[in-house]
Amino acid sequence: MGTYFDTLETRSADERATAMSRDLPRQIAVAQALPGYAESLGGVEAAAITGPAALAALPVLRKSDLGRAQKAAPPFGGLTALPVGGFAHIFQSPGPIYEPGGQGHDWWRAGRFLHACGIGKGDIVQNCFGYHLTPAGMIFENGARAVGAAVLPAGTGQTELQATAAHDVGVTAYAGTPDYLKVILDKAEEMGLPLKITKAAVGGGALFPSLRQEYADRGIACLQCYATADLGNIAYESAAMEGMIVDEGVIVEIVRPGTGDPVAPGEVGEVVVTTLNPDYPLIRFATGDLSAFMAGTSPCGRTNLRIKGWMGRADQTTKIKGMFVRPEQVAQLVAKHAEIHRARVIAQREGEMDVMVVQLESDSPAGDGASEHYMASVVDALKLKGRIEILPRGALPNDGKVIEDQRSYD
Repeated sequence: MGTYFDTLETRSADERATAMSRDLPRQIAVAQALPGYAESLGGVEAAAITGPAALAALPVLRKSDLGRAQKAAPPFGGLTALPVGGFAHIFQSPGPIYEPGGQGHDWWRAGRFLHACGIGKGDIVQNCFGYHLTPAGMIFENGARAVGAAVLPAGTGQTELQATAAHDVGVTAYAGTPDYLKVILDKAEEMGLPLKITKAAVGGGALFPSLRQEYADRGIACLQCYATADLGNIAYESAAMEGMIVDEGVIVEIVRPGTGDPVAPGEVGEVVVTTLNPDYPLIRFATGDLSAFMAGTSPCGRTNLRIKGWMGRADQTTKIKGMFVRPEQVAQLVAKHAEIHRARVIAQREGEMDVMVVQLESDSPAGDGASEHYMASVVDALKLKGRIEILPRGALPNDGKVIEDQRSYD
């Protein structure tokens, strides 16, 4: 098995930019022809959308938008280039949200991740992602097919049978959530069944360093990916284990929560993804997850951008004094004043009362009357009064939070 899945992984920055300038306008044009994008992309000149800077001017598609579109035009909201019967599978995730699935080569791009895990021909993958309604099981089965591995379609539950099958079949690799592999390993040990698992491809949950180390102590190399039901694989670890490498079939942006505006390099923000899959062109789809770009490229030789992995949720909507405060309202507050760099709304309790603190990173000095200067804008954007604190640029933590709930619910 070669070091890389394909030559796309080691392209130069210029080669990748040239390919994007060719592929992205095509994908925008495909989307424009679909009824679900008629309003948001109708007046866009597709040929001009050749890179991230131009892409950032397009509207963001949020999960709530997707849900509304699907209710209006079930099941896919007019966002797919194939008819419903033209797909191999139709999935239903909680919401409900419907996702299409294809059987073409590496349709969800999971093969690239499995290859990075060292999984390939001769391997037998025990696929413990769910096969019922949701797409995770088929995402990884399709990926295993792309790298030539055999699959034991195990799904979830029935741990004794899973351990027995892993032993009898000679399973060499695991795919599933990070913690369930330990359940299988412990059950097999309890039953006196030696297993041959040496590789693990995990996702759908947190891989804590202590758990990864436990697997390493048992002779299992465990790597994780970042994927969603809508988008498929977005980014993945390599053996270098320094961040997650963005997949070659997507374009990732990091934007300020509540907006579509890209943040500065290294700043934490919401992950927004554009797919290059012509069957299901999701354009600037907001994942609701927080992450940040890392500087440089991976020591493994793959040259695409890297993200730090999952760093929390971007939808920080919080109720204060009976009113919902949303990230997009905080963004509106920042937009009202050119000297404000960032803002954070903090919900606290004093006695039995909610208190709202608004922290503003401002280039203007925090002299007398500075707080009052911003009060009208705070009330206009947030619909609430609060205590205003003026901070110097760079004072707020780089954690992607624009709303922080510090109230105790114990």
